Amino acid sequence: MINYHQFILANGLQVLVHEDHSTKMAVLNLLYKVGSRNEIPGKTGLAHYFEHLMFGSSKNVPVFDTALERVGGSCNAFTNTDITNYYISLPAVNIETAFWLESDRMLELNLSRKTIETQRKVVIEEFKQRYLNQPYGDVFHHIRSLAFDTHPYQWPTIGKEIEDIVNYTKQDVEEFYFTHYRPDNAVMVVAGDITFEQIKVLADKWFGNIPSGEIPKKSIPKELPQTGKKTLTLEADVPTDALYKVYHMPGKLQEGYLESDLITDIIGFGRSSLLEQRLVKNGHIFASVGAYIFGTVDPGLMVFSGKMEKGQSAENAESVLDELIAEFLQSQVEENILTKVKNQAEAMKTYESVQLLNRAMSLAYYAHLGDPNLYQTEYEKKTRIPSEQIMDWASTILKKENASVLYYKSASKLN
Repeated sequence: MINYHQFILANGLQVLVHEDHSTKMAVLNLLYKVGSRNEIPGKTGLAHYFEHLMFGSSKNVPVFDTALERVGGSCNAFTNTDITNYYISLPAVNIETAFWLESDRMLELNLSRKTIETQRKVVIEEFKQRYLNQPYGDVFHHIRSLAFDTHPYQWPTIGKEIEDIVNYTKQDVEEFYFTHYRPDNAVMVVAGDITFEQIKVLADKWFGNIPSGEIPKKSIPKELPQTGKKTLTLEADVPTDALYKVYHMPGKLQEGYLESDLITDIIGFGRSSLLEQRLVKNGHIFASVGAYIFGTVDPGLMVFSGKMEKGQSAENAESVLDELIAEFLQSQVEENILTKVKNQAEAMKTYESVQLLNRAMSLAYYAHLGDPNLYQTEYEKKTRIPSEQIMDWASTILKKENASVLYYKSASKLN
């Protein structure tokens, strides 16, 4: 359990304070409840684009990084389908600088045409380098659009296509900012060598006068259950064939989510896993293979993916993968394997909690889900799940009609 105290400002900003006086450092983590799930077709990629804009300038801060480096601080951020998270680490004696910087860009971010165009070019270049010009870089553009018909998870965080980014108007950018970058759409966690009373004073001083949001958020369409297997075959200049097979699964707070996580851990985690032992070490089709879940707030995807050996096809790879999954569904999870997987989860949780920043991020993430204590209670629930319950969910999820498959074919003459 991570100790914390919390309060909410009149404008809706939720603030959590985690005191740790064993360090002289402090962290300010500011999570905005906005990701690519909050975008609409034709305007995709805005959440990620805003992550870039936020590191530009604001009314009283010409260069964000420079102002922070002067007080010995560092910062970074990430955007995913569900949230955008900004974090600052610095000596605790300088914590007020972090409040000044974050409040200034929440209140009056620089959205001049010059700034908008500069960051537009940066994001377009990132799109090209990471997704269009990298081998297999566009995989999840295709697999997401194949698996999802209506939900915004059908495009990646970078955006569906470059044209969307090219066509952002100044009005689009301003509307996104004033809709989502508001105090009542944010969770702030301050952790380290600070006190609760100190943070209450600083939060009210720097964030108390920022107005809450007035623009209503757009509703997010729900995905209907899939009723038939979907497939897509692509050819590209890549070294070998690759296979991506995904299944719809429950969202983060739904029944079946933790079981889904355990399924992929049992089948695909580590060198001793079923996938590694059967399909790589003792097989001749897969060069590498893995299984994992997206971990999204709304119902998401369970992913099986792998690269083939030279000359082997993605279709053959799917056949041997299907055989392994069929055998798994007919078996029982041995208690020693389940214990091992749960012990690995405990070790990971312990490792993550060592870092002050990780504790701050965890509190922010679970607070945005509705309860900071979920960080602990979710883990405890996961460790109590019996093998029979895991297999019931495996049978529910790993059905042919629930699958979407991308055969990513090598067009190379060497294959």
